[in-house]
Amino acid sequence: MRDNFRGGALTETTFFVMLALYRPNHGYGIMRFIEEKTNGRLVLGAGTLYGAINNLVSKGWIAPCGEEPGSAKKLYTITETGRKVAERELERLMELCDIAREIIEGSGD
Repeated sequence: MRDNFRGGALTETTFFVMLALYRPNHGYGIMRFIEEKTNGRLVLGAGTLYGAINNLVSKGWIAPCGEEPGSAKKLYTITETGRKVAERELERLMELCDIAREIIEGSGD
C-alpha cells in the first residue's frame, strides 16, 4: 500500500479504513462501512483490508482495542496520530477541491 505521507496524500483505501475507525470496529465492519459510504464504488477484499490494517497498525495510525463483546472479532480504533493524519488529508482534499472548483468554474472567462 502506498501512502505519500510526507506529501500528505493517502490512498483512498487507507483514508477510508481510518475513517471507519473513528469508532471501534472489526474487519467485516470496516468493509461494510467503506462499501456503504462509497455506495458500492469501493469494495475491499479481505487480503487488501487486512494488509491495510497491518500497515496502519505498524505506522501507529490505528491500534487494536480489544474484542467485540460476545465474539472473537478483534476491534481496532484510530490513534491520536492517526486522527492528525486523517485531518491533514481532509485539509489537503478540501484544498484540492477548492482549486479544482476555481479552475473549472472560471474556465469560461
